Amino acid sequence: MTIKPLADRVLVLPAPAEEKVGGIIIPDTAKEKPQRGKVIAVGNGTKDEEMILKVNDEVLYGKYAGTEIECEGEKYLMMRQSDVLAVVK
Repeated sequence: MTIKPLADRVLVLPAPAEEKVGGIIIPDTAKEKPQRGKVIAVGNGTKDEEMILKVNDEVLYGKYAGTEIECEGEKYLMMRQSDVLAVVK
C-alpha cells in the first residue's frame, strides 16, 4: 500500500525508542515517545504554504505531534509541515 499525504502534510517514520540507558534496560511502558524521525512522503503544499520538507529528511517534531497510522505492521506519524520543529543535517 502507498500513502500519499495531501496538502501540507508529511508522513514520518519515528526513530526507534531507546532500549537501554547506561546499562539499564527500559521496559516498553516507560519508554519515551521518540521526537525524531525520517520523512517518508510529503504532500504538494498549499497555495499559502509551499512544501519545504523532502523525502528522507531527518526531522525533529513535538512530543504530541501527528496522528499515528499503522500500515503493513509499521507505525508512522502523519502531521502537518508546521508541526515539524527542525530538519537535522
